[in-house]
Amino acid sequence: MTDEPILPGAPEDDPFVVRRTKLDALRAEGVEPFVNGFEFTDRAATLAERYARLEAGAETEDVVTIAGRLVAKRNQGKMAFLVLRDATGETQLFCRINVLGEDAFAAAVDLDLGDWVGATGVVLRSRRGELSVQPTKITLLSKSLSPLPEKFHGLTDTETRYRRRYVDLIANPEVRTVFETRFRIIASIRRYMESKGYLEVETPMLQPIPGGATARPFVTYHNALDMPLYLRIAPELYLKRLLVGGFERVYEINRSFRNEGMSPRHNPEFTMLEAYQAFGNMQSMLELTEGIITHAAQDVLGTLDFQYQGDSVSLKSPWRRATMAELTSAAAGVDIDVHTPLAELRALCVKHEILAEDSWGAGKLLTELFEKLVEHTLMEPTFVTMYPAETSPLARRNDDDPDLTDRFELIITGREFANAFSELVDPVDQRARFEAQAAAKDAGDDEAMWVDADYLRAQEYGMPPAGGLGIGIDRLVMLLTDSASIRDVLLFPHMRPEA
Repeated sequence: MTDEPILPGAPEDDPFVVRRTKLDALRAEGVEPFVNGFEFTDRAATLAERYARLEAGAETEDVVTIAGRLVAKRNQGKMAFLVLRDATGETQLFCRINVLGEDAFAAAVDLDLGDWVGATGVVLRSRRGELSVQPTKITLLSKSLSPLPEKFHGLTDTETRYRRRYVDLIANPEVRTVFETRFRIIASIRRYMESKGYLEVETPMLQPIPGGATARPFVTYHNALDMPLYLRIAPELYLKRLLVGGFERVYEINRSFRNEGMSPRHNPEFTMLEAYQAFGNMQSMLELTEGIITHAAQDVLGTLDFQYQGDSVSLKSPWRRATMAELTSAAAGVDIDVHTPLAELRALCVKHEILAEDSWGAGKLLTELFEKLVEHTLMEPTFVTMYPAETSPLARRNDDDPDLTDRFELIITGREFANAFSELVDPVDQRARFEAQAAAKDAGDDEAMWVDADYLRAQEYGMPPAGGLGIGIDRLVMLLTDSASIRDVLLFPHMRPEA
């Protein structure tokens, strides 16, 4: 121990100082305030189920040991009521001075909200009907030095909730339900993929070339290899290398990273599902996408009809399908597609306040018009198909129109949930598209793709026809938990540094 003040200049009634003083006093008395493990016999939920029919005022001779965080206490002289919360619920301790003894009772009353506590005693139900444990022994397991926020029940300050998720989980038990649902969704997806014959694999997070998407990467450096490396923006090109090697169905639930802006729908690191099927195509990926999402929704919600932020959503089949050109034409009030003269497309962009760059072709202009006029209006599940080749550098060209690709995006509640296509397996075409992306990068497009020579070499060994799919797990969790912001479904979202 140090002789220096705990908090120089802090008032004596400062809650942290009061608790630290208690800590020092306990140690001076030979009491260890941070014990090395604790064995318990029961949890709140099991007690509630086992004694559901115990009548008010009834006592048992059943001795149990429980543990949890102290979240409420009430002192009534020779009796005190402490509420312990564990991972399954809450249990009341009905403390009596004549059962515990004066010293142990005083120690129990002196416990602070937030302390972790263990208790052994008999089970009873109070006269008011509260299932309780009447302890004969109470053990301080871990002393809480920082008091919980004032009115911590129902904490609503978002800055505190996101930055101190541990406090949010204490104050708002329903938040834990969101994350339990998240992990159930992921588990459901894994079961579904396994049932369809997909093998879960792992690919590098540190990559010499950031490929598989158009995005700005995070850059790091490997000292031993004396070379820059990049946090992956997508696992796509490595997963497709596995198809070249003979795997037929692979997937990865992966963490990817993009050095871009933040919003209610974007976080610098995020979770995706990517899956690839040899001998598949856009149609097989469309069926897989619908199957994954409906299976997860039915698993965790028990229904395909639910509310999202006040709007009704139905995931019942069949989901709508429409081409990008059809949807954009309807919204613009004029027929347009990738073959519309550039001057007409640029005029429409001006009309709708889209700042078009000189280098953009018809495909890029059409895509920008779709995103501005259409995407936010698609509430029910909609497969938007036939994306321009200009904005789809890894997708197979359509057999009937080489300016389009066999690609779709799934839009629900006005946002993208999935991106999939028939894979481009022609290494000659792929090289040309990589080089076009490289030219765009040289012209100042930070998000354009790099030329991945090793991926091209892999394709030259022969890649089977294939379909590929990416689903945003964070957005799917937002949808199925009725969460407005991606920060609500990330345990530790990225934040600006505290002042």
